[in-house]
Amino acid sequence: MASCEVCGNDYRLSFEVHAAGAVHTFDSFECAIHALAPVCEHCGVKVVGHGVEADGVFFCCASCARTHGRLGSAAQLVDHAGRAPDER
Repeated sequence: MASCEVCGNDYRLSFEVHAAGAVHTFDSFECAIHALAPVCEHCGVKVVGHGVEADGVFFCCASCARTHGRLGSAAQLVDHAGRAPDER
């Protein structure tokens, strides 16, 4: 068994995450997200999904990237891959 580096729980089903040259041990995805997920620079939420990276800065969505401003590449971001069927 190994102890979670976030909460200290000594759990028989703990797991390791190898990221950026380091090895981390967690007892749950919740603890792994707490320790490793990037934080949106605009609203502060943990970026659990794909998120958006604009000029080396992480955001949870295109809206936050655009709202944050001062990022040249963020102005062209969209929140969808195309038009919805009911949009013309």
